[in-house]
Amino acid sequence: MTNTEKYNKAFVECFGVTVEQLSGLKYQDVQAWDSVGHMGLVAALEDAFDIMMDTDDIIDFSSYEKGKEILSKAEYGVEF
Repeated sequence: MTNTEKYNKAFVECFGVTVEQLSGLKYQDVQAWDSVGHMGLVAALEDAFDIMMDTDDIIDFSSYEKGKEILSKAEYGVEF
């Protein structure tokens, strides 16, 4: 499974959306992406990529695209 597939899978499983809905998806665009859902997504991504996200990055993680940008940082080493 590619990193993009792992990333997409976390969103699909946490929020019940389709892959087609991911582009442009932002925090609170879907009912499931509330504060509790956000922490579930973070936990799923940390498990999928075997990382531990910094608090500032968790707070800044505001959209599908922003999440890719954050995970691409050198400290996480996730390549898309």
